[in-house]
Amino acid sequence: MKQSAYIQSFLKGDWKSGIAVFLVALPLCLGIALASGAPLLAGLVAGIVGGTLVSLLSGSELSVSGPAAGLTIIVATAITDLGSFPGFLVAVIIAGLIQVALGLLKMGKIGGFFPSSVIRGMLVAIGIVIILKQIPHAIGDDLDFIGEFEFDQKDGENTFTEILASFATIKAGAVLISIVGLLILFSWTALGNTFRWLNALPASLFVVLVGIGINELLGTYAPNWYLGDSKDHMVNLPLFASSSEVWGGLVSPDWRFIPNPKVYSVAITLAIVASLESLLSLEATDSLDPLKRISSPDRELLAQGIGNISSGLLGGIPITSVIVRSSTNIYAGGKTRMSGFFHGVLLLVAVLALPVYLNKIPLACLASILLYTGYKLAHPKEFKKVISEGWKQWVPFLVTVAVVVGVDLLWGIFIGTLVGLIFVVITNYSSVFTVFQNGNEILIKFQKDVTFLHKMSLKEALRKMPTGSEVYIDTTKVHFMDHDINLLIQEFISTAPERGIEVDLKKK
Repeated sequence: MKQSAYIQSFLKGDWKSGIAVFLVALPLCLGIALASGAPLLAGLVAGIVGGTLVSLLSGSELSVSGPAAGLTIIVATAITDLGSFPGFLVAVIIAGLIQVALGLLKMGKIGGFFPSSVIRGMLVAIGIVIILKQIPHAIGDDLDFIGEFEFDQKDGENTFTEILASFATIKAGAVLISIVGLLILFSWTALGNTFRWLNALPASLFVVLVGIGINELLGTYAPNWYLGDSKDHMVNLPLFASSSEVWGGLVSPDWRFIPNPKVYSVAITLAIVASLESLLSLEATDSLDPLKRISSPDRELLAQGIGNISSGLLGGIPITSVIVRSSTNIYAGGKTRMSGFFHGVLLLVAVLALPVYLNKIPLACLASILLYTGYKLAHPKEFKKVISEGWKQWVPFLVTVAVVVGVDLLWGIFIGTLVGLIFVVITNYSSVFTVFQNGNEILIKFQKDVTFLHKMSLKEALRKMPTGSEVYIDTTKVHFMDHDINLLIQEFISTAPERGIEVDLKKK
């Protein structure tokens, strides 16, 4: 696209979706950094780099990058093993270099090998996980960071026990704010038709403004419901006296760790997992794109690699393309990469100029935005659509959903893909050839390429050929025939006269 088209798209509405992504990304950046054992500023740096730099370089118009919850355990373990966050930054930079190399080697296409049923299952599962994980925040239980997505939690709870436990500490103010936020989001179109001026605002921004207003009113008229007396229930940006203090808070890589072999094992792990998550997120984002654009996975790997090199140099944690941010972008009406870029600019402004004001945002109203995004991802129509396509689609789909919700994202992808591949083998195994019989004339017609997997079924079919029959074997549609299959047919032809069978083999 031309620069003028990007400017026009930004003015037309990308700025609104950029605000929506910013509001979701802000607590995620802080929470993921906190859970990773990294400085809070490191999460914000990663979010800023992912938004400003990676958005401009990305292979996708709608993909949004930043620190990912899926890397939290890897990052926390690596920092502990290395015993140094500056040393860990060296691993982040090397991981970025590996990703650049993968992009230059055109390895991005590996994302296209994952079945569509698994990608769709991943999206629905993430929607369900978002809903389950945000229920506690919506009712005032904010002990776990807002971006946590794993089933088993560090505090010994899991997704479901956390929900049950959260009802014991329910906060009426949080419930009120989250319910009002959800009502606004679900009725936004109707509200826009009634109050035209609302169309000039992003729905998510209006939800946040209303949430802040309700909380301030509670502080005056219902202090017991007020959430602002505890940082646990509010956005908690670090406060800096000046921009120079921000720069002073950045951590530099410790290059003395370059000879350490642990750095390279961490870097390889980060590069593989971050690349896989980015490519899967790219596939999922393309499937959600209303314009059905096809992104460049190789360019995406290059962008992610440059992003991680930059994040590591500036003291940030690793970056991937993140489906939560990307789907929020799409459902908020984003059309081009300018929405992702603007969200990065807003994160930078938030760190430098607005922390005092942003710390007045209750996490409950951000939870309502995420709950709405989760509902859109896991809409019941997705289940109906996949089930209507047959069991070979819905079985891998449901397996992916179950494992992502019950374990984590990567395990869900791996197991769902494995099940999908099994179904591919079953389909190929059962439909590679067909036997037609008309009296003593029998036609064996091959529909597609034949491998050793079909040896037993073909052997059984040939064994059942009755004495005195005339057998026609048609392989004209076969581009590849495994040596074992070819040998089996030749053996059948050579022994057929002994059984009184006439054979005619038709090749290309």
